[in-house]
Amino acid sequence: MRISSRFFAASLFGCCLLAATSHVAMAQAAAKPASPAVGTQIPPAQVYEKLLSGMEKEFVDAAEAMPEDKYNFAPPAGAGEFKGVRTFGGQVKHIAEAGYYFFGGPNYSEAESKTRSEAIEKLTTKADIVKALKDSFTDAHAFVATITPENAFQQTAHGTRGGMAAFGIAHLMDHYGQMCVYLRMNGIVPPASRGGM
Repeated sequence: MRISSRFFAASLFGCCLLAATSHVAMAQAAAKPASPAVGTQIPPAQVYEKLLSGMEKEFVDAAEAMPEDKYNFAPPAGAGEFKGVRTFGGQVKHIAEAGYYFFGGPNYSEAESKTRSEAIEKLTTKADIVKALKDSFTDAHAFVATITPENAFQQTAHGTRGGMAAFGIAHLMDHYGQMCVYLRMNGIVPPASRGGM
């Protein structure tokens, strides 16, 4: 029985496609870390770090997606009740400033917070504002790395470490949502909403 060249080529292509698909599936499985077993105790620092890293990625990507000439954008009055709201750049600066309040921990002081806020408020370029944002996240990561089961709920000068970290992450989510609206009003799809999630 003779096999046609067309059938042979189709069979060969099918085998190659199956092998490639299997290779991709194995690579994806190898790249994805195994989830801890149900009931496993996870250190607080690891939990907060994962949440903070996810928000940092979305927030920084959104800040970088807005063109510099739109950093002074605030929704116009005719688009709803937006009188007195922060500009896009103001949203980013606010998060950079607030990072010290939420993630300053035992080192937090009203005087230092005021000094940092005043310095950040003076920033005008996108590059400088985004740098302040990234620096704020660096400080936040350093703070959450210190949270342990023993100190997570010990009172500091203005809250527990665990409580302030949770509040800080929730605060990020609030302002991230506002930034997404600003991006979309300028015809920009937020990076996190562009597929692949």
